[in-house]
Amino acid sequence: MSGPEIFVIIIVALLLFGADKLPGIAKGLAKGMRDFKKATDDIKREFETSTEEIRKDLNDVTESIKHDVTDMSENIQKDANEVADNLQKDINEVSDTIQKDVNEVSDSIKKDVNETTSDYNYDYTD
Repeated sequence: MSGPEIFVIIIVALLLFGADKLPGIAKGLAKGMRDFKKATDDIKREFETSTEEIRKDLNDVTESIKHDVTDMSENIQKDANEVADNLQKDINEVSDTIQKDVNEVSDSIKKDVNETTSDYNYDYTD
């Protein structure tokens, strides 16, 4: 409501009730508003009090779930790290075995090449 609307309402109330009854009406309205605000505050307070236990239980459940999820996450991370470490170990063992086999084959080929070339080495000084 704007200023002119309030002014019109006051003028109408003054004309309907008269100047002598206006303070009593205003006092009654103020008391009614005060009682309404008090009742509203009481309802809010009662609602807060009655739902306090529910909110506490809800917070406890939420914290419990967070704790359980954190524990599961840590366990999964630990298991994943163990699997990764085992895989890396197995890969290193296979790699070492393959490298050893390659070295043996390479040495064997070099030996065969050296033997073959030494069989064909002729002395051309004759």
